[in-house]
Amino acid sequence: MPGTRLDPIDRKILAELQADGRMTNVELAKRVGISAPPCLRRVRTLEEAGFIRGYHADVDARELGFEVQVFAMVGLVSQAETDLSIFEERCRNWSLVRECHMLNGEVDFILKCVAPDLSTFQRFLTEDLLKSENVASVKTSLVIRGAKDDPGVPFDVLEERLNRDA
Repeated sequence: MPGTRLDPIDRKILAELQADGRMTNVELAKRVGISAPPCLRRVRTLEEAGFIRGYHADVDARELGFEVQVFAMVGLVSQAETDLSIFEERCRNWSLVRECHMLNGEVDFILKCVAPDLSTFQRFLTEDLLKSENVASVKTSLVIRGAKDDPGVPFDVLEERLNRDA
């Protein structure tokens, strides 16, 4: 089962860093109950193993003038692997697209997009997304407000599951 190859201290390190990636190693070590040198070694091992993919600031899009957030549901003409990969690469290159997820069901992809205003998003939609090769349909939903935006995974659920299965 995923997560079992990590011991409880590793999982606590991940949970603490997920909540606050800027804390010092000394503070992290104190929170997880070990001394600083082994804590730093564990963090580096977790980074090298790919459990920690990076660190970033959680910036407020609206404070930076990005007033529009839209979810775009994209249907493709072809779902051949090469066509899916081409579309994913195109999404990685569009700066307004902040997230791109391939889905199972009626929609092939859902894109989370941000823009400073509606006309900027509309221009992206009509000049880039809708004109993109292999795109059959696009349905959009404008976000009115967000109620929750937690990063990562719920470590309490992981711990509960591991304790139940132990």
